[in-house]
Amino acid sequence: MQVAHSTETSAAAPYPFDIRRISDVAGAEIFGVDLKQPVSESLKEAIMRAFLEFHILVFRGQDLNKDEQHTFSKNFGELEHHVGRLPDGTPFPIVHTVTNLDADGNPTEKTVSKGNYHWHTDKSYHAIPSLMSMLHAKEVPANGGDTQFANTRMGYAALPDEMKARIADLQVEHSWEASRRNVGDAPPSEEQKRERPPVVHPLVRTHPDTGDKTIYLGHHTSHIHGVPKAESDALLEELTAHTTQEPFTYTHQWRPGDYTMWDNRCLLHRARPNYEVGKERRLLHRTVIIGTKPY
Repeated sequence: MQVAHSTETSAAAPYPFDIRRISDVAGAEIFGVDLKQPVSESLKEAIMRAFLEFHILVFRGQDLNKDEQHTFSKNFGELEHHVGRLPDGTPFPIVHTVTNLDADGNPTEKTVSKGNYHWHTDKSYHAIPSLMSMLHAKEVPANGGDTQFANTRMGYAALPDEMKARIADLQVEHSWEASRRNVGDAPPSEEQKRERPPVVHPLVRTHPDTGDKTIYLGHHTSHIHGVPKAESDALLEELTAHTTQEPFTYTHQWRPGDYTMWDNRCLLHRARPNYEVGKERRLLHRTVIIGTKPY
């Protein structure tokens, strides 16, 4: 592991906090920052520099309520509303709960959606997908319940030149309806389909801040435009398998109080049900920041 203190770091200027790389793929721990406190412009700028350098930031030992998470999240852009619905049919709140607990607060293997267990990048079915997602761990299993991340910049860079040429100009349709279908969830309502009609994004995306090329896919995809369905399905599956190989992935093992923020523009992620889902409690609070149109 590398530790970058406030007096020495790989960035152009020193960070005003202690930071430690936790994976060569992506990820850094940050120490000495209380996210309940107001965020100065200089601190926000430093956090964003670290965000672009490491792609995943983990603030250890935090204890924010939902209002405090809402306030902290707003420092980084406009918060995203959610098309997903609670069991009673109401939309997820802006700061919503990711959990295996039922309405009575008991662990259950019955989930609202199985999508979290499949590789995806948040909100790719939006015309303007997300910049970053944030998860705050309130209760986590003693072991397991991890979240895995795949670095799609590294995945793209490792492609053979002939594959890069093949996919350079391909456009992919993403939709909420396809997302539900791909993971075996119940179909969306007509209202949800009107809220989130299909959108088209480039398969090879340019990161707007770094200029890096990334592979932009996941289980929200429907098909590649202008490509026969069988060929489209096979290519998307091949690229997903390539990008999520172990050399390009980092597995985050949650600790209570972890507050993570990650870059949806160059990462895929998925939750892992590698714990006793029907017995152990897992509860995290989630916010998502709107990004920019992919190109």
